[in-house]
Amino acid sequence: MGSILRVALDVPLATLFDYLDGVSTVQPGQRVLVPFGRRRVIGIVITRAATSEFPITKLKPIAYAYEDEAPLPQATLKLLAFCADYYQYPFGQALLAALPSRLREAQPASLPRRMGYALTSAATEAGMDAIPSRAVLQRKIYQALKESGPLGAENLVAIASGWRAAMRQMQDKGWVSEVEIEKPAMLAVEPKAAPALNPDQQLAVDSILAAGPGFRVWLLHGITGSGKTEVYMQLLQAMLADPAAQALVLVPEINLTPQLEARFRARFPNHPIVMLHSQMNESERLHGWLRAQNGEARIVIGTRLSGFTPMARPAVIIVDEEHDSSYKQQDAMRYSARDVAIMRAKMADVPIVLGSATPSLETWHNAQAGRYKLLTLTARAVESAALPRVRCIDTRIQRPQDGISAPLIAAMRQRLERGEQSLLFINRRGYSPVLLCSACAWVAPCTRCSSRLVVHLRERKLRCHHCGHEQRPPLQCPSCGNPDLHPTGHGTQRLEEVLAGIFPEARILRVDRDSMRRKHAIKDMTAQVHANEVDILVGTQMLAKGHDFPNLTLVGVVDTDSALFSPDFRAAERLFAQLLQVAGRAGRADKPGEVLIQTNFPDHVLFHALQKQDYPEFAVSLLEERKLAHFPPYCFEALLRAEATHFGPVQDFLERAVRVARTIEGKVTVYDPVRPQMERLKGMERAQLLIQADSRQVLQQFLQAWVAELRALPQGGKVRWSVDVDPLEF
Repeated sequence: MGSILRVALDVPLATLFDYLDGVSTVQPGQRVLVPFGRRRVIGIVITRAATSEFPITKLKPIAYAYEDEAPLPQATLKLLAFCADYYQYPFGQALLAALPSRLREAQPASLPRRMGYALTSAATEAGMDAIPSRAVLQRKIYQALKESGPLGAENLVAIASGWRAAMRQMQDKGWVSEVEIEKPAMLAVEPKAAPALNPDQQLAVDSILAAGPGFRVWLLHGITGSGKTEVYMQLLQAMLADPAAQALVLVPEINLTPQLEARFRARFPNHPIVMLHSQMNESERLHGWLRAQNGEARIVIGTRLSGFTPMARPAVIIVDEEHDSSYKQQDAMRYSARDVAIMRAKMADVPIVLGSATPSLETWHNAQAGRYKLLTLTARAVESAALPRVRCIDTRIQRPQDGISAPLIAAMRQRLERGEQSLLFINRRGYSPVLLCSACAWVAPCTRCSSRLVVHLRERKLRCHHCGHEQRPPLQCPSCGNPDLHPTGHGTQRLEEVLAGIFPEARILRVDRDSMRRKHAIKDMTAQVHANEVDILVGTQMLAKGHDFPNLTLVGVVDTDSALFSPDFRAAERLFAQLLQVAGRAGRADKPGEVLIQTNFPDHVLFHALQKQDYPEFAVSLLEERKLAHFPPYCFEALLRAEATHFGPVQDFLERAVRVARTIEGKVTVYDPVRPQMERLKGMERAQLLIQADSRQVLQQFLQAWVAELRALPQGGKVRWSVDVDPLEF
């Protein structure tokens, strides 16, 4: 073994750094503290070497090695090295960003003592009869502690989500004490029974299991409400029969994790489950990450970054709602968590299941080409639940008043009379998207972005939804002095206000990023809807997928037309997916559902496909358009973005980048620089240029040479630039 350590550091340089060992037992994957300039920083040892390109006398020794911690497994290092290479990002930054923030600090990291609860002798002597029959949770907890012995939080949450309040009451009475436990107990409770699968679901589970444990990509395409989650759970139930096996389940957004967690905990009460997402505090994330790494966590459920979580023995990976653009990181290393998960499954030689009612066209194309195995769920999981009827309201004839047309109001009134729930969908939060002067047509602009400020009436503020800039509304028009300034257009807040005027007796709940900021807001909202404490939901795309509300029978879509004619070639794909997903919230139980879409273009091909709820037919038409236009998946793309406080340096850098690109061999198309739709963002002037190639390999070979040249350009030091491989936003 060499005495030189090659260490990855969180710095924007595409290189490893050599240090002297001084310890001799440090392994690859180990965290170390090293001197770097005048600072000491955390790094990860990648390999050992016998020699260095620098004289030994110039090398510094590491300051400290965290040898009590398990090193990162080689599989994790290999995956992140691939990602850094593919996405043209410094390896050290990619690696350190994938760690919990506590592991980037110069502090030891370990799991805390595991504390649990046990019955006291007083409780044992008093017996269950001492607990009032109305204290149902306390009786459940007493029974579980009596049968299973000391239990930790992960066990108790499987008994009841509200166990903490009941536990405090039992502690106050002296019936329960806190004790240290070694590991989660096996609960003496039966898992929630798995429902019988319909033929499509059973075929999907059987097909995946029959194929064996090796790598294969399965696309589970099922209509909304077809029971994809049940397929995941029965698949895991079979695979986790191996006592060492682990499963990774990715979801696109935080708001989908609470309900998924509840279902998985009820089904797998004796399998430790770890949740990983950005709303967890640093300690929670670290401890969950460590439990996944040491193999204690059998099921890991998380959002995008969870795809890099090390696992002792992964057996299967599931990517739910695989089409969702939230899986694509839009800053730093711009990776696709779905694509990374596929590569991880390939490296680990395990199956991966991609689930969606509206697969991305890239995924659908791969399935049609035979690269992925297609499994289809054609019926709703609840036998009595039919697909909702979809109708368009022609707003050229039925003109909306305050954003809502008469037919939609009538349909909502019918639901209120029947005691059923309605959902009004508009993908625009705030009160109004524009503050308009009635005299000169001035609109309130953001001073930092090429965008308009959104009116938030309750807070009496104008807010930019791109950079977060806020200001008070002016008392008069800055352009002409007119005091008559009108909020124009509709957002969720305004629709909530309009509905309260139309239906004063209705219980209305708004669901958007502004109203759901609290840690448990999504969980509380879901509980309210299930308890029929809400009559009308008004929400954004936060409500468009994953939620299952049995009494919700009407979905109204208020404003979609702007997306029909977007310059973004993916706009139609995204709109169809969004509308099909939100339509799927209606009629998921035994009550028929209806979807009403307000539009000026009811004859548009997208709405015809939506009314038939025929994703394959719509995908075929879109793929034909993509093929004619030579867009992905029929080509491969990378985008070079640059920004600076002034446009001149951006223009100089990109023009130089084009000249460099045209000197590099390779069958690629280099387009001239252009301004994006949002020319100015957060005070930065922006521009970009597109590279296209017919082959992924050709594009990667070109990028390797080109990015190396870009890093050496003096113009690059005057701008902030990045490369986005497989971009989704332009």
